[in-house]
Amino acid sequence: MKKKPNVIWVIADQMRSQAMSYHGDPNVRTPNIDRLAIEGVDFTQALSGTPLCSPFRGSLITGKYPHESSVEALNSPLSTEMPTVAHTLKENGYNTCWIGKWHLDGDRPELDVSLPENKKQIRQIPPERRGGFESWWAYENNNQPFNCTVHTDNDEGEMESFRLEGYESDALTDIMINWLEKQVSQDEDANKPFFACLSLQPPHDPYVAPAECMKNYNPAQLKLRPNVPNNKKIEERSRVELAGYYAAIERVDWNLGRLRKTLLDLGIDQDTYIIFFSDHGDLHGSHGQFRKMAPWEEAIKIPFIVGGPTRESHLTKTVDFPINHVDIAPTTLGICGINTPDYMRGFDYSSYVLGYDDTQQLPPDSAYLSLPVPTATQEGVILEEGVDRPFRGIVTRCGWKYVVLENQEWLMFNLNEDPYEQVNLALNPFYKDKRKELQERLLLWINETNYKFQV
Repeated sequence: MKKKPNVIWVIADQMRSQAMSYHGDPNVRTPNIDRLAIEGVDFTQALSGTPLCSPFRGSLITGKYPHESSVEALNSPLSTEMPTVAHTLKENGYNTCWIGKWHLDGDRPELDVSLPENKKQIRQIPPERRGGFESWWAYENNNQPFNCTVHTDNDEGEMESFRLEGYESDALTDIMINWLEKQVSQDEDANKPFFACLSLQPPHDPYVAPAECMKNYNPAQLKLRPNVPNNKKIEERSRVELAGYYAAIERVDWNLGRLRKTLLDLGIDQDTYIIFFSDHGDLHGSHGQFRKMAPWEEAIKIPFIVGGPTRESHLTKTVDFPINHVDIAPTTLGICGINTPDYMRGFDYSSYVLGYDDTQQLPPDSAYLSLPVPTATQEGVILEEGVDRPFRGIVTRCGWKYVVLENQEWLMFNLNEDPYEQVNLALNPFYKDKRKELQERLLLWINETNYKFQV
C-alpha cells in the first residue's frame, strides 16, 4: 500500500499576501516563496476570516469558526475537549509535531497569569493542552525574536525550557530540520507519515531581523501602497515599520529555502507537501490604519501556497476561490486522503491541489468574515490598534466585499474595480440592490454558523 504523504505547515505571523515579490510587492525579496508558488498551487484569494492571532489559530486546528472552536477572543484557551486536525491525523497513522508559537493556551481561569512563571514568554504548556500534537518545541507568545524561550519534553517525560540561540525564525527552523532528520532515520516509526507545523512569529511586530536582512531595506526608498494616505506622520511610521517587516519576511523566505533543501537532501521532497500561509495580515498605514483586527485587504488577505511533489505540468496553477481559515484543516486532511470529520465546518480544497478539479461539491461562493470579540480595548485600556467593535462580513468569489457593524452598514467594495478599497459603496443609493443581495448572503452565513448578530 502506498505511503500517505507528509505535510508541513509553515506559518508566518502577520504576513499579508501582498508582501511577496510574486504578488507584486516591489520592495521585498521572496525567491523561495515565489518558487513554491510557481511550482505548486497558489490560492490567490486566501483569507483570514478573523484577523487576530488566537481566534485564527483556534479555527486553523479545529476547522470551526472562532465562536465554535472555544477560542473566540485573543488569549482564549483552547478547550481540552476540542478535537483537532492533529487528533484526526494521529488516528490515521501520522506522527505529529508542533514547533514555535502556539498562542492557544490563553488566560486560563485556573492559571494565575500574574505570576512570573506563567508569563506567556516562558510558560510551559502541559501535554494535555497541546491540541493533540505529540512532538513539541513551543511557546505561548513572545514578540521578542532575539530573546525566545521554548519548552519541550525530555527523555524522562518532564517538561524543560531553553532559550534559542540567535534569531527565532532561524533557530526554530533548525529544530524542524533536526526533527525531520530523525523522522527518516532507521527507527520503528521510519515508515510512518508525519504532519508538522513550523509556526514562526516574525514578521509580527516589533519588525526586526538579522542585520544582513535589515540592511537591504531603506525606509526612505520604500514604495507605499496607493491607499496609504498622504499624511506625514502615517507615512513616516509606515516606512520605518515596513523596513523591518520586509527584512523579517526575507528571513522567513530564507528559512523556507533551508527547509525545502532539507527535504531534498533527505530524499523525501516528492513525498512531502509544504503549505505556507499566515494567520492574518498587517495594514501598515493603508487607510490610515495599522496592525490587524480590521476587514481591509491588507489585514485579511493572506498567502496560502501548497507546494511539494513535482506536478506533471509546470504551468503556473492558481485557485481563485476565497479559501478561509476554517478550510485549512479539511484541505490538509484531504491532501492526506482523509475525509473531513463531522466536527469540522470548513471546505476541503484538496482536489485543486491534487489535480482532480471535478469535485462533486462546489466550494462556497463566498468567505465569511467575523470579529466576535474585539480586543483593541479592554476595561477602558487600549491594548492594540484595530477595530474596537464586532463586525461580520463576506468576500465573494466574484469580487465583492461587504462588512457590517451591529445594525449598521459599514463597508462595501467592488474589488475588481477598486482593489485598494478607496471607494466605499455601502451607503451609495445607486448600489442599494447589490447591497441587499450581499446582505442577504451575509445573513445566510450568520444563520448557518449559529451566532446571533443584528444586521
